[in-house]
Amino acid sequence: MSIKGLFSRVKTIPHPDLTKENWGEKQPLKKIKIGSIEFYLSQPMSSFLVYLLGVLVIAAGIRFFLIQDGQLSRYWFGIAFILWGVGALIAGISYQTFGYELKAARKDVCVWTSWFEIIYLIIQQWSMNAMTIAVAYACTTGLLQDILIWYAIAITIIYPILTLIGAFVPIKSLITFEWMVEISLPSFIIFLVLNSVRYIHFGDTMDLVLLGSWILIYLSWWGYIKYWKSGLTEKLWKKGKGIWFSDNDVLHVILIIWALYILFVMPEYIKDFQNLI
Repeated sequence: MSIKGLFSRVKTIPHPDLTKENWGEKQPLKKIKIGSIEFYLSQPMSSFLVYLLGVLVIAAGIRFFLIQDGQLSRYWFGIAFILWGVGALIAGISYQTFGYELKAARKDVCVWTSWFEIIYLIIQQWSMNAMTIAVAYACTTGLLQDILIWYAIAITIIYPILTLIGAFVPIKSLITFEWMVEISLPSFIIFLVLNSVRYIHFGDTMDLVLLGSWILIYLSWWGYIKYWKSGLTEKLWKKGKGIWFSDNDVLHVILIIWALYILFVMPEYIKDFQNLI
């Protein structure tokens, strides 16, 4: 099989719901004409939200770099947030703005995903791993720090391999947003437990601030799942006769609040591990 054929296999997964005919009924779709060029934009307002999120999180990452002051924890949070923001911008291209052009236009059958989404999943997961290293430097020392760092390195290698297998074979379950979240879940649980225990024992404000960040991330996932299960997207949209506010919008609105938190509240409190006993 040729390289082109290998990379095209992900396009063989058909979309379970969307067709060219019903795309505009299922979500906002706007035809744009610039001179002789015509194309369709999907979900304009949702696109704005995801790009705003991306820009804010990148700004937070840059701020961590600017106040790094030799702190490895700030350095790795900077990397984590820049990766997260870049991932959000890439995700918006396919999940929102150019979804129709990438998945439906010039195709007999709408495809379920694109390489923009595959790349997003990998970058997003790398962001969580960089965050794990940041937390390791901020909240642990010795053997536990080494374990967390090597765990993050291992997942950074393993997850892209599994994702590429999912794209090349293809195996749909390996290239879903939900699977990426499940892979990231152990790190997230470690964050919650570690900062909770440290705050109870030492009362360090940094741990409380970090807990605020984890709670906001959890609320974004929780809100996304609850809204998706409720079916409110379709109920509000009414096949184009109502308003558009999707499960992804819920996720992004809460994450925008989180982005403002990590940009304006969190940076000054983050410092490398200190023995508080």
